[in-house]
Amino acid sequence: MLKAGVLGAGHLGKIHLRLLNQSEKYNLIGFYDADSENGKKVEAEFGYKFFHTIEDLIHAVDVVDIVTPTLSHYDCALQSIAKGKHIFIEKPIAKTVEEAEHIRAILAEHHVKGQVGHVERFNPAFTAVKNDIHEPMFIETHRLAEFNPRGTDVPVVLDLMIHDIDIILSVVNSKVKHISASGVSVISDTPDIANARIEFENGCVANLTASRISLKNMRKTRFFQKDAYISVDFLEKKCEVVKMKDAPEQPGDFDMILQNAEGVKKQIYFDNPEISNNNAILDELESFADAINNNTKPIVTLHDGTEALRVATQIIHCFK
Repeated sequence: MLKAGVLGAGHLGKIHLRLLNQSEKYNLIGFYDADSENGKKVEAEFGYKFFHTIEDLIHAVDVVDIVTPTLSHYDCALQSIAKGKHIFIEKPIAKTVEEAEHIRAILAEHHVKGQVGHVERFNPAFTAVKNDIHEPMFIETHRLAEFNPRGTDVPVVLDLMIHDIDIILSVVNSKVKHISASGVSVISDTPDIANARIEFENGCVANLTASRISLKNMRKTRFFQKDAYISVDFLEKKCEVVKMKDAPEQPGDFDMILQNAEGVKKQIYFDNPEISNNNAILDELESFADAINNNTKPIVTLHDGTEALRVATQIIHCFK
């Protein structure tokens, strides 16, 4: 079992602590939190060992799970890598693209592995249909959340939209050609609602909307491609696949047939993929353990995290 330690015992950090503690692939050694009062409280409540210095925790483990505020990701990552430790780092990977690039470079020099916590890659609704997504040409995403003061220290693009940016980059096999976007600050000092249009060199267009001042929560993405429409509800963990194929010469009584202006007939049929009842955060953490143990490429690499941050940064620059 890999010895693991967590940096940061906030809301998400406590979830990571619980899951690492129950995982059969990790031995949770303990955690560090810059707020010693919070650290002592978490130790007393849950029994996890609280390390009083970041250096002591890094020294005691094989894998450092960085769940601190984004501003400290860079320093935490560099300290961990310098000691030869593998790093799991929550999204966004760093505050700037330059920091992310430096983390990648140092990681390569020390021959350790890193994974970024883009958890929606492990959402069971997405994993159920990702093999059906082939060369999408239009993608539409809506990620809406009710207001929560946690996370308002960064624009909604880095708080919410970056999840969808990573998903889109993972399925569109093409370089970004052009980005346009607009954002509005309503409650926070940074934009609370944003819309972005990403155009790719292969002609694919993605339209993304994110809001943290919505009256209801929504996390939906729709993929349109030749002969197929795929819908993923990341919140409800539901998906729908609608495909078209050439209509049979003798369609059945219940076959759904469409005919275009040229007289071409297509049959519509529905595919309902089986959705597993998994914990996406546990899955991403355990997939990283597998990558370390088997010396394979992590599912969400630091390169992936850097590219998602790069696009997010370009979107934010459109606001100025």
